[in-house]
Amino acid sequence: MTVVARAGLAAVLLGCATAFSLPSAHAMTVKECHEKFKEAKAANTLKGQSFKEFKASSCDASSDAATPAAAAPTKAAPASAEAATPAKTAATSVAEASNATLPTAIAPQYAKLTPGKARMKTCLDQYNSNKASNANGGLKWIEKGGGYYSVCNKRLKGE
Repeated sequence: MTVVARAGLAAVLLGCATAFSLPSAHAMTVKECHEKFKEAKAANTLKGQSFKEFKASSCDASSDAATPAAAAPTKAAPASAEAATPAKTAATSVAEASNATLPTAIAPQYAKLTPGKARMKTCLDQYNSNKASNANGGLKWIEKGGGYYSVCNKRLKGE
């Protein structure tokens, strides 16, 4: 078996293991369910149910819709705060990109290459020449949210 085949097989197996091990998005975690069970036990509202029966009736995804609506706003607030953070980084990348020196056309020496390769090599040449004069606008070659390559590639594509 070749190294590439082994790496591919390992990636597939790891992906399958991860996909099958993920819990339902709407189900409570076991820890949360057990806390709920302890509260019900302390309040003496179990009516003789075991944890397994309680979990099946109260903690599964199907009964999650019957839980109080007060729990939803507490989870929604952190999500909205996290959603605002990527927007700030994307805006920062765009602002920094306006300061970066970008090529306007594909370099003639790369005209015979495929369009994607030609754009990449043109952008890389410009990026390396900008490093000397610090004209990359604070962008790294590749970074989350769009680095120099992403901005340059979009510009050369005409997007």
